[in-house]
Parts: sequence; C-alpha cells; structure tokens
Amino acid sequence: MRAARCTEYGPPKGLTVTETDDPRPGPGEVLVQVHAAAVNFPDVLIVADRYQVPAALPFTPGSEFAGVVAGLGPGVSGPPVGSPVAGAVLTGAFAEQVVVPAASLRQVPDGLDMIHAAAFHVTYATAYHSLVTVGRAAAGEWAVVLGAAGGVGSAAVDIAARLGLRVVAAASAEERLAVARGLGAEAGVDYVRENLKLRVRELTGGEGAHLVIDPVGGRYAEAALRGLRRGGRFVTVGYADGEIPRIPLNLVLLKDLVVRGFEIRTVRRYAPDAVAEADRVLARLVREGMRPLVSRVHPLAGVAAALTDVAERRTTGKVVLDLTAR
Repeated sequence: MRAARCTEYGPPKGLTVTETDDPRPGPGEVLVQVHAAAVNFPDVLIVADRYQVPAALPFTPGSEFAGVVAGLGPGVSGPPVGSPVAGAVLTGAFAEQVVVPAASLRQVPDGLDMIHAAAFHVTYATAYHSLVTVGRAAAGEWAVVLGAAGGVGSAAVDIAARLGLRVVAAASAEERLAVARGLGAEAGVDYVRENLKLRVRELTGGEGAHLVIDPVGGRYAEAALRGLRRGGRFVTVGYADGEIPRIPLNLVLLKDLVVRGFEIRTVRRYAPDAVAEADRVLARLVREGMRPLVSRVHPLAGVAAALTDVAERRTTGKVVLDLTAR
C-alpha cells in the first residue's frame, strides 16, 4: 500500500510517499481501507516532534480518516466488512490502509461523503465538547471563537450558531471573518488590526462575552479572557499560534472567571455519557444540513504541501487528502 512516511523530525517537506507492507488487524482490531484523511494542526506538531505525545521514527502521520471496513481481527464481530466508518488515531491515517481498535471507529453520519466524513468527527466533536460539555454554552449567550475560520474554529462557529448562541468570530483577516459570517457568526473582530478586548465588549453591549473558545493560544488569549463578563468561561483547546499563553491569575480571581481545557483523546474515558450525547446532537445537525467546511483536497502525493498550508495557516476550514486519487 502507499503511505506517507516520516523518517526524520522536522517540517512537512521532509515527508515522502512510499510503498509499505499492508497491515493486518490483530485481536480487537479492524482493518480500514482509507478513502480520505483530514489534516489537523497536531499532525504538523507530531511530524516536528513538538506534540505532547511523541511518535517514534519512522512512522506514518495522520490522525483522522474515513473509509470502509476491509477486515476484522480475531474476536471482532463488527462493524461488518464494507461498512463506511470514520475514526481517529495518533498516527497512521495518511495511508491507503490503517489498523485501529474496533472501539475507536464511528459510523459515518448519513449525508456525509468520505471527504466530509474525514473532516468531521475530530473537529466537530472537539468543537461541540468545548462549547457544551466543558463550556456549558446556552442558547442566547455570547460566544467568542478565536481562529474562527480554521478547522476547530469554523466548526465551533457552525455548531454555536446552530445551537442558538450569538457568535463573535475573531480571526486575522477580513476574508477569514467573511467565512465565519457565512457559518452563522453575528459579528467579527480582526484581532490583528482591532483591540479584541474592547471590540468584544462593544459588540456584547458593554458587559462582555459569556464564553471564549480558544484553539489558537498565543498573544490573543489574554485579550479574549479580558473580554469576558464576570463569571465568564474560557476554554483552551489548542495552540495553533505556536505559543502557549501565560494567563495572569489575578484576572481570573477579580472577575470570578472559569478557565478549563478540552483534549479529544481522553473524553471517551472520562465522559462517555457526554460522548454519546454529542454523537446524537451532531448526527441531528448533519441531518439538518450541517457540513464541515473543506477548503482544499489533495492527493496523497500532496501531503507535504497540505501540512505546510495548515502549518502556515493559509487555509480555512479543513484540508483533506483523497486516498483514492492518483
């Protein structure tokens, strides 16, 4: 099978696409023929050996995929061969086949093709749990979403608007804010050219936002925190800016703020009921027409370019590799 391979840590340009041995599922595992794989910012970090969890060289990067079941390992009763599935792994998705634990697979929601299915679950589950499970979002509240045209950011805008929140999109350029408005954002702030704290307060009638979703980190995190009203909630999701922010805790104390984090890899272990509820809500929203924003599709041979675009934040929504294209 063809697979992208990382043989040396560094920038995405070091990746190569080569022929490797077909994997075989072991006990409790499922073999999936991958049709599409989404590119996420953590993939860039893993290739550079800057992620919280290291991957030993050599390895196949890629964490999010969709395809069909091609084989079952010993002791696995399903899903049946030929079933459309989506899943997530730490590494291994940028290949024509991947072996994963059966429990890690999800049914593809009705209405999603493979390209959109690959871009859906991790990003939209992250956005939903950040908003609802951790952020306790409620209809009518003001929610600020940083990086609002990126993968998690665009999903958070989309879900929040559909759940009845009033969304302030924050992004680095007017064209990116236009994308967020198209997904339902009520207002936008260009945080490169505008004072994020003051604009959020103005847009929310002077009181500030109820909730901030931050997948960006860096220098804008503190400004967004300062834009919260008393008792507001701040959810840190990731650090696409490349810098982990240092928040002055006196701000949290003085305004009785709540700061929480969300990380997708552990939610199934610690909040299974919330996972089930998220699956139900997201499936309903897909039936009602929700689709992930996919801005670019590359063949597997374009994996280095795809990761570079994500690393340099030149994209909106999600970038996907089409494993069926040559």
